[in-house]
Amino acid sequence: MATFISVPLKKCEEVDLVKPLSKFITSIYAVREDQTNHIRAVEELNKLRKSALGRQLDRHERSLEILLRYYDQLCAAEPKFPFSENQLCLTFTWKDAFDKGSLFSGPAKLALANLRYEKTCVLFNIGALASQIASEQNLDNDEGLKTAAKLYQLASGAFSHIKATVLSALSQEPTADITPDTTSVLSHIMLAQAQEVVFLKATADKMKSAVIAKLANQAADLYAEACRQFQSKENLPKEISSILAAKHCVMLAYAEYHQSTLAKQKQQFGEEIARLQNAISQLKTVTSRYNEYVNVKDLSDKITRALSAAKKDNDFIYHDRVPETKDLDRIGKASLVKPTAIQMPISQKFTDLFQKMVPLAVQHSLSIYNQRKAEMVNRLIGSMREASSLCSGVLASLNLPAALEDFSGDSVPPSILEKSRSIIQQGGQQSIEGLMKNLPDMLQRNKEILDEALRMLNVEESTDCELRAKFGQRWNRTPSGELYKPLRTDGMNFNSLLDNTQKSDSLLPERYAIHSPMIALLCKSEAELRAAIPSAHPAKTLQGSEVVSDLRTQLDHLDEMKKERERIESGIRSAQFDMTATFLSALAQDGTISEEALSTRQLESTYGGYSQEVQKSLQTQQELLTNVQTLHQKFSGMKQTSTESMQREEVMMKLASAYDSYMEISTSLREGTKFYADLTVVLLKFQNNCSDIVFARKTEQDDLMKEIQLTLAQEPSAPSIPPATTNQASASTPSRPTPAPRTVYSQNKPTPPPRPPPPSIPLAAKSAPPSSTSQPQASSTPAASPGTDQTSSTTSVGTPGLTSQAQGPPYQTYQGYPGFFPMPMGWSPFPYGQYNMPYLPYQSQGQVGYPAASPPQPQNQPNYP
Repeated sequence: MATFISVPLKKCEEVDLVKPLSKFITSIYAVREDQTNHIRAVEELNKLRKSALGRQLDRHERSLEILLRYYDQLCAAEPKFPFSENQLCLTFTWKDAFDKGSLFSGPAKLALANLRYEKTCVLFNIGALASQIASEQNLDNDEGLKTAAKLYQLASGAFSHIKATVLSALSQEPTADITPDTTSVLSHIMLAQAQEVVFLKATADKMKSAVIAKLANQAADLYAEACRQFQSKENLPKEISSILAAKHCVMLAYAEYHQSTLAKQKQQFGEEIARLQNAISQLKTVTSRYNEYVNVKDLSDKITRALSAAKKDNDFIYHDRVPETKDLDRIGKASLVKPTAIQMPISQKFTDLFQKMVPLAVQHSLSIYNQRKAEMVNRLIGSMREASSLCSGVLASLNLPAALEDFSGDSVPPSILEKSRSIIQQGGQQSIEGLMKNLPDMLQRNKEILDEALRMLNVEESTDCELRAKFGQRWNRTPSGELYKPLRTDGMNFNSLLDNTQKSDSLLPERYAIHSPMIALLCKSEAELRAAIPSAHPAKTLQGSEVVSDLRTQLDHLDEMKKERERIESGIRSAQFDMTATFLSALAQDGTISEEALSTRQLESTYGGYSQEVQKSLQTQQELLTNVQTLHQKFSGMKQTSTESMQREEVMMKLASAYDSYMEISTSLREGTKFYADLTVVLLKFQNNCSDIVFARKTEQDDLMKEIQLTLAQEPSAPSIPPATTNQASASTPSRPTPAPRTVYSQNKPTPPPRPPPPSIPLAAKSAPPSSTSQPQASSTPAASPGTDQTSSTTSVGTPGLTSQAQGPPYQTYQGYPGFFPMPMGWSPFPYGQYNMPYLPYQSQGQVGYPAASPPQPQNQPNYP
């Protein structure tokens, strides 16, 4: 009775994992070595999928091991790649395992861009293949029984896990084979079969009858539960219900049989007979209803012999009363099987291909940490640069340090010459004008990339809306508007960023235009500078004054402060700390990452000292500038003021201010160029993401359109138009004689059978004298009324003694539409069938020959032959 149920495998379509996963790795990992290692791991994963799903698997544990390794690898890769419709879009298509399809379409299938859907279907195949391998085991040896029991429990655990997770894992209704109801039935079937295998092992090990009876009764209970759940499942094969019902009866019979053995051991011979009778009753049910699925002849013979022996002994020796079935004690139950829990890894040979990749949660936390770090670095450096700019502006307004160097009245101060050399080394006006010219082009390039990405999203979304309005509920996929929300949010952020940078860029040409003449002057030689700066009376009397000495000391302190700021800025930029290990440790310990607390603590530890130095530098600058302004007031009061000296001082102030503006504009332009170059890379990635998801959506759209077309093709067409009703001629109205309708041949009608040979008329019939009743009566014979047998109204024509039959061959002829009056048959060179010729009675009765009444017309137009 070794009839075990196995589950068919689901089939899938091929998916290329290498291209999208490699693109994601390239966009995330900047180090070339890391990219190479991870891409190699992706290629191994793709090979593993082809081995597990791309070929026919043998019913062997090696094939099951490949499926287990692939499932474990999917579980390991899931937290490390953003598998979703709007990020890393991979569409997995699987067919229903039990649906065989129809004449016009294949099996039902479902395509989802969801890795959990792939995991669910792979887990289904694990349970299905485990059931197939278990059904192939040799149950006559101990090793086969152990393997079968283990595999059936694994299959039960796989289906049970799908039942608990499928609805939360998928975004829409799954195919019928992986619904919770179906997988619950399959899980119960596998568990019942595992219990049966344990029963068979206990029987083979010759355990006590009490234990074996409990194991069999538990198996019967599990089969009964599986059969009860199966009743409402129309997608599963119908014969499974019969097998489950038969197994339930057989296990009850086994339980009763072994319990009868226990009763015999206790010398309760009446109970022994009652239980054997119950077992026979269960087997009769199997034989009468399910004999084609389960063969119980050997078991039935065995129990029948035992019952006969028990009755014989009880009748002649013991005379024990046979109790009623209701009076028997219930047989106990012993469950030794349970579904195997699905916990990663379920393969003993699993090795994570992406072990060195950090999970997405860690990547996300690292991204936020880097944003926090960039904000802190920019804030510290920005505050120092803003203070330095303020300091330079104050000194330029005071004409310092040029005022302390200009005692001759006609030479160029050394500070002005140094600034001139610095501008010339940086490229002068040509450099800054070239950067300013390139900046709008880079901005426009970024805008075009962003606009093209958003245009693709808009076109696909409008197409999706049109098809959704056209097909209604048939268009059962995620709306593009909901799917593109994260991408549109990123697009809005990019647009806002470009608008802000464009506003900032527009200020640079205006500022450059203001200082352009003085910048051009600084780009000239020393002689040209000396000629361009107005001369004034010398002020050598102030050269050795105490005010000048103190003022120079304060300016030296400001120079030292600026150098110290350069050191602090360099330290801030170079400070690095890898938070990967910290986030990984937190994820492994707590299951979640408290990113804000961990990041704040680490940033405070890394940049806390630099923040204090920046604050100290700002306070020092404020004190030094206050002292400089006080001393400059004294210095200005001591100087001899004249028109020439004021003009000279004004020019040098403009030159100092032009130099500061040049340096700030040049720095801003270089940073802006770098910003646009980096933004171009980011926007290209954004455009690629949009292109990938749009392509995936179009592929999904084509597949869904094919499914809808197949569904529409299977639906019934428009109803046929009923034939038009015609007025029938009154049957009671006499009509003139109508010849038999001639045969109408259609072009597509098959070739008719050959015409029979002419009849041979006996000599007696030829010599018989004609009688008065055999003369033609065509002119005086009335039309046959409805209901009158037409054969009774026939008259002999020509030869006496022969009954006139219908004209024409013995196959169906065209009867004509209502009101049709066929013409009589024309002349034929063959004498058979002509007028006044005898007809042999080889044709069927009821067809009247000419001249006779026409047959009654049908109510509806008959079919053409």
